[in-house]
Amino acid sequence: MWKWFHQWGSPPHFYRRAGRWLPWLAGLFAIFFVAGLVDGLVFAPADYQQGESYRIIYVHVPAAWMSMFIYMVMAVCGVIVLVWRMKMAEIVLISSAPIGASFTFLALVTGSLWGKPMWGTYWVWDARLTSELILLFLYLGVIGLYGAIDEKRMAGRAVAILAIVGAVNIPIIHFSVEWWNSLHQGPTVTKFDKPSIHWTMLLPLLLMATAFQIYYVWALFLKVRAELLQRERNSRWVEELFRS
Repeated sequence: MWKWFHQWGSPPHFYRRAGRWLPWLAGLFAIFFVAGLVDGLVFAPADYQQGESYRIIYVHVPAAWMSMFIYMVMAVCGVIVLVWRMKMAEIVLISSAPIGASFTFLALVTGSLWGKPMWGTYWVWDARLTSELILLFLYLGVIGLYGAIDEKRMAGRAVAILAIVGAVNIPIIHFSVEWWNSLHQGPTVTKFDKPSIHWTMLLPLLLMATAFQIYYVWALFLKVRAELLQRERNSRWVEELFRS
C-alpha cells in the first residue's frame, strides 16, 4: 500500500500512469453519463408531487455531492502538504480547485432553476444554499490565493491551510437541512425508511453520480499532467519524454 502511494507521489510515474488511464476514463464517463441521462430523462417516472420538473435532480444532486467531495479531497491533500510536504499532493489540491468550483457553480445554478417552480423564487438565503455559496467562495479563494503568490511551494502551503480551515463548511452543508428550519428538502437517498427515493429514480441518479466522479478523475489527470509539465519543464524526465 505504501509502495503504491509513494509511486503515485512520483511526478514521472504519475504522468505516465495518468496518461494511460485518460482514454479509459473518457470512455467510462461517456457510458455512465449517457446511461444515466437517458434513464433519468426518459425511463424514470415523474414525481407524484413535482411532476417532470424534478428531473433536474439528475444533474443538481451529483454536482452538489461532487462539490463537497472534491473539497474534502483538497483538505486531505492540504494535510499531506503540511505534514509530508509532498509535491504531488500540492498539485492535486490546486488542480482540483477549478473543477470543484465548476461543480459548485453547477449545483447552485441547477438548484436555483429547480427552486423557481418549487419555492416560487430562484434564491432564498436558506442554510443549505448559503453554505453552498460559501463553498464556491472558498474554491475561488484557493484559486486566487495560489495565483497571488509567485513562489509555488509557499503558495501550496498557504492554500493547504485555507483548504483545511474551509473544510469545516462541509458538515454544515451536509447537515444544514437537519440543523435548521430549511426550505431545502431533507435527505432521501441515504434514508432506508419511508419516505425515500424509489429505485427507478435512484438508479439513474447513481449512474450520473458515478459519471461525475469519473469526470472529476479524468479532468484532474489532465490538469495535473499539464501542471507537472509546467513545473518540471527543466527536469531530465520531461526532456526525455519529448525526445522519445
